[in-house]
Amino acid sequence: MRQVRAVFYNAKVKTWDVIVVGGGIIGLSLSIGLHKRGLRVLVVERGEPGREASHAAAGMLADCTIETPAALQVLAAASARMYPEFVHELQDESGVKVDLRDDGTLLFVSPEQVSELSEFCAQDPLPATLADLEPALAEMKVPAAFVYLKERSVDPRALVTAALRAAKHRGVDISSGTTVTGVLLAGGRVTGISTDRTHYSAPCVVNCAGAWAGSFSKHHFPTRPVKGQMLAVACARHEVVRHVIRTPEVYLVPRSDGRILIGSTLEEAGYDKRTDADTIHRMHQAAIRLVPALGQARVLEDWAGLRPGTPDNLPILGATSTPGYFVATGHFRDGILLPPVTAHVMAQVITDGQPDYDISAFSPARF
Repeated sequence: MRQVRAVFYNAKVKTWDVIVVGGGIIGLSLSIGLHKRGLRVLVVERGEPGREASHAAAGMLADCTIETPAALQVLAAASARMYPEFVHELQDESGVKVDLRDDGTLLFVSPEQVSELSEFCAQDPLPATLADLEPALAEMKVPAAFVYLKERSVDPRALVTAALRAAKHRGVDISSGTTVTGVLLAGGRVTGISTDRTHYSAPCVVNCAGAWAGSFSKHHFPTRPVKGQMLAVACARHEVVRHVIRTPEVYLVPRSDGRILIGSTLEEAGYDKRTDADTIHRMHQAAIRLVPALGQARVLEDWAGLRPGTPDNLPILGATSTPGYFVATGHFRDGILLPPVTAHVMAQVITDGQPDYDISAFSPARF
């Protein structure tokens, strides 16, 4: 709290090179990337950093799915490749252990979807029989087709804790509990932001505010909250399941500490983060049908989060028409997968203007 107060009281005299609006994993990762380039960075978060979509996510690093839009596949694959080094750096700088797992994914799909998937995604050879890979599935009736993918998963809560500590360790300033009310301009250029408490000065502002990205500037960013409900269970023994298991009805994401996450829904419910008992029960029962051993598991918690969706299910990345104003939001279901590559390309756009990857499909100008 000392650091937050120092930023608040000195706001009228202290300036930064960049203000990042939004303290989720996207904003925190970008703040670190910008700091690496020698910029003084302030992150302004309306609530507690990392407690919105980042906190609620399951953490599947699925860079090759039928749901991934074609325009996003190159960026998704690049971010997946960056992940081990991304996590290594955060762990090294924060001292926080991030649970990055590489056991892979068992994806159950229809035969038609197997063919569709193979058109853009190389399927990995099955390293063992299904019974050997996941003995807990032996009691269930296995769907007609499945593929094995060498995907990773991560604990988003540990990840965002590590990113927050790493950002602070580097000297990034954090202002939490502060709602941004506007982007300040002078002569048509950005000069900072106004908040419900004060104002902060910087010649560059990056909107990483997720589902709230369209709430405080003249630019229309059509992000909307897409609700997802989940629950977590724990069994008496670890590794009831080892792999991420995805089916059309439900998915399971194991953690190294024995927890298993069960999710998730896609709901157009506005900013309502309440859970529904019937929905949680339905997902729980679907998980038990898939892995009967989960019938003995203890329910730890349930929750809901708000993914930032866009009309075309693509993120919004790049410069706006206002000099000094940038945006990196709308990551929808890939908000945990895409931070490494988002931080990389957006830091390039902000400092050099030349990203390593083509992000024209994600331009804010398309709306």
